Amino acid sequence: MFSKEYPLLPSLEHLRNPNLTLAGMKSINFLSSAGILKATKFAQRCLQMSMLQTSSLGSEDCLYLNIWVPHGQKVSSNLPVMIWLYGGGFFVGGSMGPNFLNNYLYSGQEIADKGNVIVVSVGYRVGTLGFLSTGDSRLPGNYGLWDQHAAIAWVNRNIRSFGGDPDNITIFGESAGAASVSFQTLSPHSKGLFKRAISQSGVAFCPWALNRNPRKVAEEVAETVGCPTDDRMEACLKSSDAVALTMAAPIIAPGSPDYPGAKSLSLSPVVDGDFLPDQPGNLFHNAAETDYLAGVNNMDGHQFTSKDIPSLGDKNQDTIVEDVKRLLTAYTKETGQAGFEIAFAEYSSNWGSTPTQTTIETAAVDIGTDYLFLVPTQTAIVQHSANAKSGRTFSYLLSEPSLLAGPGKPYHDWVGADHADDLQYVFGKPFTTPKAYGDRQRDLSGYIIAYWTNFARTGNPNIGNLKVPVTWPQFTSTGQQFLDINAKMNASSVGQELRQRFVHLWTSTLPSLPSHAQ
Repeated sequence: MFSKEYPLLPSLEHLRNPNLTLAGMKSINFLSSAGILKATKFAQRCLQMSMLQTSSLGSEDCLYLNIWVPHGQKVSSNLPVMIWLYGGGFFVGGSMGPNFLNNYLYSGQEIADKGNVIVVSVGYRVGTLGFLSTGDSRLPGNYGLWDQHAAIAWVNRNIRSFGGDPDNITIFGESAGAASVSFQTLSPHSKGLFKRAISQSGVAFCPWALNRNPRKVAEEVAETVGCPTDDRMEACLKSSDAVALTMAAPIIAPGSPDYPGAKSLSLSPVVDGDFLPDQPGNLFHNAAETDYLAGVNNMDGHQFTSKDIPSLGDKNQDTIVEDVKRLLTAYTKETGQAGFEIAFAEYSSNWGSTPTQTTIETAAVDIGTDYLFLVPTQTAIVQHSANAKSGRTFSYLLSEPSLLAGPGKPYHDWVGADHADDLQYVFGKPFTTPKAYGDRQRDLSGYIIAYWTNFARTGNPNIGNLKVPVTWPQFTSTGQQFLDINAKMNASSVGQELRQRFVHLWTSTLPSLPSHAQ
């Protein structure tokens, strides 16, 4: 592993597009204004709240990147490059060192070795320091997206020194990292920096990915740290203590069917007139030359819906229909009672007069999956395909059952691929920690690494250094084909028009109704 350490941003006073430069390089040490940095350990993650939201961790000095090259007898040249953007709701997250129980989830070594590619992971600011915005030029927001952009630009300029091909860069990410990938493809500032992109469970259209009222959050943060909310607010925020600002972020509530937790994500990207000069739907011409591979897990909503409706995660407790109705009411709020009734009729159409608990519970998870991830992702895939010139489009659904599901395990046996379940397979954990997995999981991980690295190499997931189990057809507006990815793939793994009824419900039927937005 090589680690390039170069601080971009010493304080909040520089809340703007950072300018990343590299003064020189010697072996695996890097020269900066601070002298030669020994790249022998991971940097800290960016300053953020703890998962319990009771304390802070990390550092302002956090804009670093890590580089993995394939192990071999000699240094390669012109290798494809894959840049990873981590998830965490734009609120938490990091790719610097161990994540959990001394286990480093985001090590790129397995991908690099198996796919013969270079893998890079980058740090970017999150929470208040990454996404606080007043909705105007005073604090325009999107600092975390600019951090990603600066890191991608650095890789583009310097990766040849590590054996990489600057003309064959793929950015990939999951959840908020996947939405970030989507935003990077849509920004006019990205032209020429990368060739391909992979979004795993997140795109610019996700309801949690774009903040349409940032000023309200900025005023809440200002009041918490003792700043005025008038013309003096911006100057006061810029001079405030970084930890105090971080802890002033609005708390993400556990959620309930009446107010789902995903609606609490209030620090996220904004249309700033610069990095994102317009609404995402109007920017797909900027991705016309970019090859794009995107998809979701078939139960991406399980993790979130189980917090909104706790009985979903409790094998000893039944889920009542009223809770499902309240969740759907919250998600169809803008279209009022009429929207709710149409949506509920769709989701309960196969229930019959006495639906089973499994039927009710899977419907609740489907609602969360569709609203938060699947429908927005399908919308982005359709838009990319419609606007593409040389760029190709590929769509997938990961349907591997959760490892936490079944007898003696915490999840119901019907739970499929939950949110973030894809990460362990993408990063080859079944190979690096073999005792925790079986042959089935190793097969699946091998398939995904093959598809992902082939795509990074050629723009086609079927063609490259690694064999794949099933040919993955390109997504087109006429066929709308997708690949159902799991450990037991065969010819029937190729499908068409993924959940088209529900995509049509959320993108056409409901938006055509009169708005009841407050």
